[in-house]
Amino acid sequence: MSFSIMNITSLSPKLLLRSTLPFLSIHKCSSNSPIPMDHAELNMEQVLKRDIPWETYMTTKLITGTGLQLLRRYDNKSERQRAVLLDDDGPAYVRVFITILRDIFKEETVEYVLALIDEMLTANPKRARLFHDKFLASEDIYEPFLRLLWKGNWFIQEKSCKILTMVVSGRPENQERVTSNGEASNSKKHLTATDDVLKGLVEWLCSQYKYSYSVQLKKPSHPSRAIPTAINCLATLLKEPMVRSLFVQADGVKLLVPLILPASTQQSMQLLYETCLCLWLLSFYEPAIEYLATSRALARLIEVVKGSTKEKVVRVAVLTLRNLLPKGTFGSQMVDLGLPQIVQSLKAQAWSDEDLLEALNQLEDGLRDNIKLMSSFDKYKQEVLLGHLDWSPMHKDPIFWRENITKFEENDFQILRVLITILDTSRDPRALAVDCFDLSQFIQYHPAGRVIVTDLKAKDRVMKLMNHENAEVTKNALLCIQRLFLGAKYASFLQV
Repeated sequence: MSFSIMNITSLSPKLLLRSTLPFLSIHKCSSNSPIPMDHAELNMEQVLKRDIPWETYMTTKLITGTGLQLLRRYDNKSERQRAVLLDDDGPAYVRVFITILRDIFKEETVEYVLALIDEMLTANPKRARLFHDKFLASEDIYEPFLRLLWKGNWFIQEKSCKILTMVVSGRPENQERVTSNGEASNSKKHLTATDDVLKGLVEWLCSQYKYSYSVQLKKPSHPSRAIPTAINCLATLLKEPMVRSLFVQADGVKLLVPLILPASTQQSMQLLYETCLCLWLLSFYEPAIEYLATSRALARLIEVVKGSTKEKVVRVAVLTLRNLLPKGTFGSQMVDLGLPQIVQSLKAQAWSDEDLLEALNQLEDGLRDNIKLMSSFDKYKQEVLLGHLDWSPMHKDPIFWRENITKFEENDFQILRVLITILDTSRDPRALAVDCFDLSQFIQYHPAGRVIVTDLKAKDRVMKLMNHENAEVTKNALLCIQRLFLGAKYASFLQV
């Protein structure tokens, strides 16, 4: 038997009050079924318009007379009026809300109270401190929300997650820790430990990624709002060292990387920003960095800073790259991916954010230092892969060619193949001239240079450049062809 939101309020008080039954006896969907869209698409405005029968709850002793008075004062009041009440008696209202969520299982009532709390915290996030007031020292402020994360419909799950994130993040730094068995050191009453809250949140947040990308949903989730909700909460929770550890252990890092995508709408831009914010927070945690090193996160971040126009997105991505720069091989990878040139381009733009400008300067300095530490062949490889060939000293240095000639064999002559490709793709006369010269150097210094270059079909490409309008290109194309036709014994006599 199921009821719509419209007709359920017409039932008798006896049927309405099913608080003694398990929560899922009211919510008829099984845990493996998709959530009905009437529940999934509920919004705050709809929920807050409800008229909840508080007097009936007092009659059945589910709320006290004091609680009823507080609710009457608060219900259907303006935001300004409610703000005054919370300023005067905030902890008392929090206790009433928690009591309702703990003792009343009626779905419409649970949704309504969650909406009240969400509205309260959204208007002023500092009100999360009310939950940690000494007046509530004996209350288990976390348990109702942690339970509802898994047992409610999507509206209930989403609000519970958001509220729990704000409340646990808003606890005082000197708050007394709860022992591992769930008992406070000065009390025998069982309270939910903060560690258990963080574990439960991470488990639920990671499940939203997995189930949203799964063909068959195994847990209640929302097709479009689950991941944005999870990312939004993670961007707050990852400030906690324990959450970073739990998230990495849950293999959560790899779930973030696919979300680093070009953004076009306001919603997708916010998701990208919060995803990059999560990566920035993880970049302070060494085990997470190890995961990032084996993913496509770096390449995607560089694409974000290269193509995004939203200042806050560029800033957080640049800050993440700055943190990763000195770690492992990230520095050389950034150079290979052309980040130095991208940073120069970004610095030429008119940014108003001073943190971004400072981060760009730091990133530029770090990349410059990294390039200095790279071997001469690494620098050469960077030039070739980026197609930015110029007459730097190494090109005409015999020592460079003698010491590094065998490195051209790496990855099936990758660098040589790129050089030959540049002959077809580049329109820069300087790059073409240097390219032809480098091919002639390879022919001279590699024992099988002539054969390898011929097999890779470079001859015809170079010969076309002998008729190039630029004299520098023509000269070096001729040199390359001469060395290609002459044996190594005679090629060394050709004038450079």
